Amino acid sequence: MRGHLAMLCFSALVAGSFSLGGLVANEIAPTALNAVRFVIAAVVIGVAALATTGLPRSAAQAPWRYLVLGGLFATYFVLMFEGLKTAPPVSAAAVFTLTPVMAAVAGWVLLRQVTTPWMALALAVGGAGALWVIFRADLVALRAFEIGQGEIIYFWGCAAHAIYTPMVRKLNRGEPAVVFTFGMLVAGGGLLWVYGWSDIRATDWANLRPVVWITIFYVAIFASAATFVLLQFATLHLPAAKVMAYTYLTPSWVIVWEIALGHGAPTGLVLVGVALTVVALWMLLDVGKSDTVMETKGLDDA
Repeated sequence: MRGHLAMLCFSALVAGSFSLGGLVANEIAPTALNAVRFVIAAVVIGVAALATTGLPRSAAQAPWRYLVLGGLFATYFVLMFEGLKTAPPVSAAAVFTLTPVMAAVAGWVLLRQVTTPWMALALAVGGAGALWVIFRADLVALRAFEIGQGEIIYFWGCAAHAIYTPMVRKLNRGEPAVVFTFGMLVAGGGLLWVYGWSDIRATDWANLRPVVWITIFYVAIFASAATFVLLQFATLHLPAAKVMAYTYLTPSWVIVWEIALGHGAPTGLVLVGVALTVVALWMLLDVGKSDTVMETKGLDDA
């Protein structure tokens, strides 16, 4: 239950980054924004780790693990903001809901987690709802498979996110979630500062609009530090596909954010697709069926 509660909070916090990110995506380079957000998040998580579990030397073993995880999540966030330059927030959130399908594949390849027929049906329902939103309820565009450039860019970021989920469980060696998150943030931040140094130097930090700084601190503290811990905690207690099932709530949360920011709500037909993603979540969380995720002998769910 704690794993489910963690992912419920995760979906609500992540949704804010879509609406806020859409406001500033064209005002700052994605690599520059995310390099700073990783540093802020690392400081927050580092302080939290020192105040709770501490930072044991054993956590520094095999540092390559943090580079792998940090590289995957840095890729996800950079491509997310790159995609938001042209993709509407609700549409981008719909792309995000394709992550459970990819996570199910990655979970089988990396952990041999087997998806039940019921879960497969739920993923199909959620995927159909996501596509309906991505194509903005336009059957002509759907038949022609006309996808926006921003959605395509963000899709590859979501693929990195889907691989990240089972990789956390595969690479964790008993470190607490907050310690493991700190290592990943430090590694990911270092990679971003090296890769995005030219964008960081070219950014006029002193003259950025207040909304850009609000977005940076929101994504650093709430959509990074907090959600990283929530995600890693959940992945240690739930199968990969089930963890990412909560992404189906993201479009609904984004609609709430968009209304709160005065951007209005999507059309009724688009809401049909959003409703399908909520149905998919309910199916995946149906205790009587979706909890029967089979794994290969020797793989411990805890």
